[in-house]
Amino acid sequence: MNTKVFASQADLEVKKVSFDKLSENAYAYTAEGDPNTGIIIGDDSVMIIDATATPVMAQEVIARVRELTDKPIKYVVLTHYHAVRVLGASGYKDAGLEQIIASQDTYDLIVERGQQDMDSEIGRFPRLFNAVESVPGLTWPTMTFQGEMTVWMGKLEVKIKQVGRGHTKGDTIVYLPSQNICFSGDLVEADAACYTGDAYLADWPQTLDNLTAMNFDKLVPGRGPALLDPQRVREGLAYTRDFVSTLYRSAQEAVAKGLDLKGTMAHARANMDPKFGQVFIYEHCLPFDVTRAHDEASGIRDPRIWTAERDQQMWHALQE
Repeated sequence: MNTKVFASQADLEVKKVSFDKLSENAYAYTAEGDPNTGIIIGDDSVMIIDATATPVMAQEVIARVRELTDKPIKYVVLTHYHAVRVLGASGYKDAGLEQIIASQDTYDLIVERGQQDMDSEIGRFPRLFNAVESVPGLTWPTMTFQGEMTVWMGKLEVKIKQVGRGHTKGDTIVYLPSQNICFSGDLVEADAACYTGDAYLADWPQTLDNLTAMNFDKLVPGRGPALLDPQRVREGLAYTRDFVSTLYRSAQEAVAKGLDLKGTMAHARANMDPKFGQVFIYEHCLPFDVTRAHDEASGIRDPRIWTAERDQQMWHALQE
């Protein structure tokens, strides 16, 4: 069988960046299936949602913000702990950064597995970790919350909230109640595969139900284009639900038949490829996704820690 290049090591093509205005206060920085960043401009300061993979890459976001405002970038919110989202946070220090905000669950995951995840992700995705030598180490939140918190940026109210487990146990959304705009992190994807290597697949659909019930008018997913009207938001939520449900159901069926990981991969592909084979980072994600789905369907409730070594062993075992 043709052995695929590991993860996204062959993905070297620079992506086209889009910078969409959602309202007078909210913007989306997206790039053809790469991890998205959100920007909120308040009366007195700026908030960044997800900090990019490196401080050098963060400068590109800062440059876009500076085209709009010279207000200090006081807040960086981490929707979860994955390195590709958080390691750029130090790049905001000279832009006015005061607080790095995350859920307590996200903080706990950084303590437990942050270094392994950092080493693992850098190996998977070299293009996204361009100038990785600029990363000073792990990103540590300076402020944590449990459940929900509010930040007032002058008169603009910003809610930061956990609505349930899905992509990780620490998943956090950021939203503007007055404008009905949400930044979902990787709880929701559009035109991109869901990475589920650290997921709670049995919980994820209920979390999406919780998000759906909030009836957002606009939503910026973790990857893919900004969803700019209620219909597109509903479609993004439904797409994500279909992806994670098809994956987990496939794994449950495979485990019930006594299939091993490789057999589970083949069964999952039969169900997943026709629907999702063409979306961004599908081939990168699927081996990690199936491995976690097989674990969870086998009764391993909490995701096992990925290491650079485990990544390679799993990948090559599934490609042979």
